[in-house]
Amino acid sequence: SSDLKDDAARKPDEVLQFAGIAPGMNVVEIEAGTGYYTEIMSRIVGEDGKITMVNPQVFDTFFAPDTFDKRLGADGKRLGNVVHSRTMFDKLDIADASADMVTWVLGPHELWLKDKEGNLTLGAPDVVYSEIFRVLKPGGVFLAIDHKAPEGAPETTGGDTHRIDENAVRARAVAAGFKQIAASDALANDTDDHTLLVFDPKVRRKTDRFIHLYQKPAQ
Repeated sequence: SSDLKDDAARKPDEVLQFAGIAPGMNVVEIEAGTGYYTEIMSRIVGEDGKITMVNPQVFDTFFAPDTFDKRLGADGKRLGNVVHSRTMFDKLDIADASADMVTWVLGPHELWLKDKEGNLTLGAPDVVYSEIFRVLKPGGVFLAIDHKAPEGAPETTGGDTHRIDENAVRARAVAAGFKQIAASDALANDTDDHTLLVFDPKVRRKTDRFIHLYQKPAQ
């Protein structure tokens, strides 16, 4: 029920239809977080499909202790087609060319979050996109969604306002071997000037968000 209040702001039906998710798919969900999308995708892919939630161990400090139990059940079996992986994003414990789709929703900017020592915490940015490319089957797709930063903003903006320039995400995806095949403005908001912290009440839950779909070449 707590998921339902987010539907209007997040438009999961529109987003997943755009991405092309279908029954039987094997989906890797980078930065699954509390599992809002996990729940929906689990039902769509069905018993012949599989969802791998990827949440590094450091995420335990971001969420309430029972967050994952609520979603997956205390025994981890509430959603029978879901596996919870706790690796960093640059060390995915997923087989080569095994996924039909990888999703990364409101997450690419998080690569630039730093710990108290100033170290990046979720994986080496140069490696993460290559890992996403590695686990996808040829012809598989990568869905990337995030809060827009101003055009030309340095990637480190991600650690400050939790936003990223969509061109920076595109550049990294293309460098890893992807081809962008589509974009959607389903989560656009032209009243957002891209500078405010995404948690600012003026823009919270209504930021201007880009939606990119990339494909791993079939050959």
